Amino acid sequence: MPETNPSSKIVRLPLLIARALVLFPSLSEEIVVGRDFSVAAVEAAQAQTNSLLLIVSQKDQSTETPTAESVFDVGTLARIVSSGTSSEGLRIRVVGSRRAKLENITFEDGSYYAEASIIEDVFDEEDLPLAKKVIDAVTSSRVFAGSVPRSALAQLGKSNHPEDVADLLANYLPFSLEERQQVLSLAKISERLSLILSYLSEAEKSAEIDNKLESKVRESSEKAQKEYLLREKMKAIKQELGEDPSSQHSEDSIRKRLEENPYPEAVKNKVLSELRRYEMMPESSLEASLIMSYIETIMNVPWYQNTEDNEDLENVQKVLDEDHYGLEKVKKRIVEYLAVKKMTGNLKAPILCFYGPPGCGKTSLGRSIARALGRKFFKAALGGISDEAEIRGHRRTYVGSMPGRIIQGMTKAGVNNPVFLLDEIDKVGGQNYRGDPSSALLEVLDPEQNFAFNDNYLEEPYDLSNVLFIATANYLENVPAPLRDRLELIEVPSYTEIEKMKIAHGFLIPKQVKLNGLTEGDITFDDSAIKEIIEHYTMEAGVRQLERLLASIIRKVIVELLKNPDLKRPVLVNEEEVKRHLGVEIFEGTKKEKENQVGVVTGLAYTEFGGDILPIEVTYFQGKGGLVLTGKLGEVMKESATIALDYVRANAVRYGIEPKLFQENDIHIHVPEGAVPKDGPSAGVAMTTALISCLTGTKVDANVAMTGEVTLRGKALAIGGLREKSLAALRSGIKTIIVPEENRKDVSELPQEVKDALKVVYMKCVDDALSVALVSKEA
Repeated sequence: MPETNPSSKIVRLPLLIARALVLFPSLSEEIVVGRDFSVAAVEAAQAQTNSLLLIVSQKDQSTETPTAESVFDVGTLARIVSSGTSSEGLRIRVVGSRRAKLENITFEDGSYYAEASIIEDVFDEEDLPLAKKVIDAVTSSRVFAGSVPRSALAQLGKSNHPEDVADLLANYLPFSLEERQQVLSLAKISERLSLILSYLSEAEKSAEIDNKLESKVRESSEKAQKEYLLREKMKAIKQELGEDPSSQHSEDSIRKRLEENPYPEAVKNKVLSELRRYEMMPESSLEASLIMSYIETIMNVPWYQNTEDNEDLENVQKVLDEDHYGLEKVKKRIVEYLAVKKMTGNLKAPILCFYGPPGCGKTSLGRSIARALGRKFFKAALGGISDEAEIRGHRRTYVGSMPGRIIQGMTKAGVNNPVFLLDEIDKVGGQNYRGDPSSALLEVLDPEQNFAFNDNYLEEPYDLSNVLFIATANYLENVPAPLRDRLELIEVPSYTEIEKMKIAHGFLIPKQVKLNGLTEGDITFDDSAIKEIIEHYTMEAGVRQLERLLASIIRKVIVELLKNPDLKRPVLVNEEEVKRHLGVEIFEGTKKEKENQVGVVTGLAYTEFGGDILPIEVTYFQGKGGLVLTGKLGEVMKESATIALDYVRANAVRYGIEPKLFQENDIHIHVPEGAVPKDGPSAGVAMTTALISCLTGTKVDANVAMTGEVTLRGKALAIGGLREKSLAALRSGIKTIIVPEENRKDVSELPQEVKDALKVVYMKCVDDALSVALVSKEA
């Protein structure tokens, strides 16, 4: 039989585990006992322990079979004062006696037992004042005023037992199970009272916040209702005055636009969803203005508007020829696109990239293509963009957000199939903390993806597959490889002197004459004038500076015509007039050597302004076998000089050069115009020829120029920029150019005037160049 000794500090009694019940000492509770182990505990107490038992609450009320870990560690020693049965089960009334610390909970004979140590109340002198304070707080509380009967409060106010005050209030006040259990667990009465006081304070603060929120909600609701009524009255007043209360951006007009126009279903649903949000907000709120701005933006984007292409191929060719001279590859590609589109009835627009030196008409060519096709044109300047949001747009969560340049451009164009020019694509910024703009362009310029382009602001996929994208670039090396792979590259080469003269006569002069208010009968330019401007006042691959100088001369002629109305018309501008109007010649065109010389070879170079000839000088003098390089040469060009010298030293005997000459002398290679940086491997053959000429004392033909990379075995490798280099040779008076055999295929692309005026000799190795360039065949 279990031991029972309530007078001792430690007792072992049956344990009744209750749900959501904390029994305080001196208080009675009626409990309905339903679970078998609980019924067994009650029966054991009545039969064995004089109706004494321990009562504790379980932590989780849903647990059906509790364990020692699932109950609180502090309970109450209680006595069963009555019991009986009801429809709900066994009903008992218990009276709490003392707090008890539970230990060693076991399960025996179908019920729980526990050992418990009695927790004695700890008193101090602060208990009574603190109890009075708690009673006053409950009495004055608006939250708990009805929780405790007034009679109980009055009785507690007269009581000298602060422990009863704490337990009674904890039992009556609507505390949570955990809060009551915490009061039960404390031995010090002052701590129990302080804890109850803190609960009361927190509840008061929470109630105060709730009251404020309710007040604000009520005020906001009343204000919204008032605004709605006032707006309805305003509409009625405007109608009475004969004014139209609806506006372009009103809810009714937006719904009408959606119904009357063939917007995609997803866009209609999006707009209607945003419109419903807008209608629930005060019209003057920031959120409402942002929503209306978004609705206007998404509806102004051209979802269904388009233009019909001009499919008359002859007319397209005519328009292209009117605007630009030459550029046959570009024109042919546009005509091919239209021809296939006309044949198939539907074709995704190509994504073209025009690359070449500045001023060659890449940007204006895009505008000309739009005119030829009968499409709208939009130009987006991408130079210097470093933020991915410039392409994809900003998310709507940011204040001041807007679509990216692609969607903005489409909106300004007003149709979904414009010619869209992405200017200076090679100058887009790289990856940084704001994203990678060039990577954002991948989706735009990929025909397999751009039918569903995602703009962060728009939030709806947009079809760009009908747009004819044209990108322009000066240097393809600056365009990332994944982006370059998506482009159809078309080179726009630098113009020849003859092409520049034809462009000046056919396009630039008529344009400037018209812009400055003259007629064709007022001024004429002869060929010598234009040639003088091209050779001595411009240094460019294109015609921008040429056009500016022609405009300058025309303005000066206008001044003379206004000062002297009797001046004979048309005013003829010749070479002398150009010098008079433009002043001293700025550029002295590089000319070939006038006579054959030892150690001087004419090379060919490719620059950003086109091509130029590059004289290479070699000499040697007494020294210690060193190599001196001057002329601001780059690393690659320095390596070419080293390779050329090593090849000559390795084959010195074959070329009739004393080997000891290299140990006893220093060799100096110089490329004139020392302030201009020079680099690249294509001067290798020219350096080798100059070295052999200098060391053998053999003169080089001044009418011969050459280009090609050299290897240690004397092989000549292919080079680039042959068109520009050959034009430079022709301009400088060269009669023969020597190019690598591998460049034979490129010669067919040279302008006809170059092929007619220059003799082109092909070389596989250095010896092939020597046989043509050196005056003495024996060398």
